[in-house]
Amino acid sequence: MIYCVVPQALAGELYDKLVDYYKDDPDVKVIIDRREGPDRRRGEKAGPDDRRQIRDRRQRRVQGTFPPIEPAA
Repeated sequence: MIYCVVPQALAGELYDKLVDYYKDDPDVKVIIDRREGPDRRRGEKAGPDDRRQIRDRRQRRVQGTFPPIEPAA
């Protein structure tokens, strides 16, 4: 199921058009976003320690220089 979410501020002009556009596709459902109030994910509780950390899992290269490699004769 694919949900086409219409913001509440644009529901008056877009909802009916999108329902008509997707009426032949049974896998798409058009809904109106009715959430109100502040975003709870970014509330006062979220401090610097609670933030998500993105880490690079790739191997770091060895620092320094390498001697030149001579091709075998």
